Amino acid sequence: MESLPQEIVQNILSRLPIPSLVQSKLVCRAWRSLIRSLIHDPSFILQSNHPIQSQLYLGDFSSQNHGNYNMVTMKLPRPPLSRFTLASSCNGLLCLLDYHRSFEPCIYNPFTANFMELPHLTRHHNFQVLGFGFHPITKEYKLVEISYTIYTCGGGSFHRVDPSPFKSDVHILTLGSSTWRHLGTVPYHVHSQKKSQARINGKLLHWVSWMKNRRNTIIISFDMETEKFQEIPLPDCCSSSNNPTEGFDQVVVIRGCLSAVRYGNDSEELEIWVMKEYGVKESWSKEFRIGAYVPKILLEQDESEFLIYSRSYLHRKQTRVMCMLRSGEMLLEYRNKALVVYDPHCKTFKHVQLTFEGIPTFFIIDVHVANLNWIDTLVDMAEN
Repeated sequence: MESLPQEIVQNILSRLPIPSLVQSKLVCRAWRSLIRSLIHDPSFILQSNHPIQSQLYLGDFSSQNHGNYNMVTMKLPRPPLSRFTLASSCNGLLCLLDYHRSFEPCIYNPFTANFMELPHLTRHHNFQVLGFGFHPITKEYKLVEISYTIYTCGGGSFHRVDPSPFKSDVHILTLGSSTWRHLGTVPYHVHSQKKSQARINGKLLHWVSWMKNRRNTIIISFDMETEKFQEIPLPDCCSSSNNPTEGFDQVVVIRGCLSAVRYGNDSEELEIWVMKEYGVKESWSKEFRIGAYVPKILLEQDESEFLIYSRSYLHRKQTRVMCMLRSGEMLLEYRNKALVVYDPHCKTFKHVQLTFEGIPTFFIIDVHVANLNWIDTLVDMAEN
């Protein structure tokens, strides 16, 4: 291979599946740099509970035939857990929640089979959101938990807690440490795990949140180095509104920039705003508009709900923006049951055909960069 021109080597490597590329990074530094430079669509980690409970797959867009997308999935080795939930992915490592240990987090690399149970954290709340990141300067992986109570049980029934205090407990764990540290409380209630987390430059985690005395949502960031929270300045359309339906609903990374998803109150369209210069309010720009769409599989499975609610309502409640593909199209996930590619230029939707062992009725998906990293072994610093 050393005698081959770099263009030929690059052509060969570009045709390899993700698992082979991961192994090829170990050949030499030149190959590692070359593989890093290859432009690929992101790969994905999927968890399905049918036909096998808590089975992990690596998903990769293998081909595009006649305008159709296919995502081929490869079954991955299982961690030593009988039942778990995929919470997050960072730099090749997965954060899993152990169902049989009260959803305690664990760390797992499915390509090396490295697995770590984390120290127990005594919780006093019934709702938690986890952030998982790697700081490229301190070389530390950290897990941050934001938790608060939304329901209490009394007299055999559940009661919603008055949200007026809007306080959440924050704990952080540096992987390799034996204990969690309590960072105090913050005046935020963070949205659900999967629809409101974005990581910029590894060390900055972002969530959509509610705050006391604010009717609409805000975006908060957490710095893995300073371990401090900060509010992100919003565009005028969201920062000045008192209508809770006009705030942002999701955060996502588009072209390396912090981006946010908003549903216009007077429109069926989903809007994607991009912060082109991080931290600068004036750099927010509405870059994409996605019309209402409901995948066929949901119409078949949820026919009764579709008859009750409008297409616009279902679109707002079930759409999650995953990422932008190298083609400039958007990958959308619908209610953990369907993947769709949206072309912003032609304004068309294409169903993604998933190749599984069996036909799952529900899956959890996260963007993933597969590699051979472990907590104390940094083979590749590529960030997802």
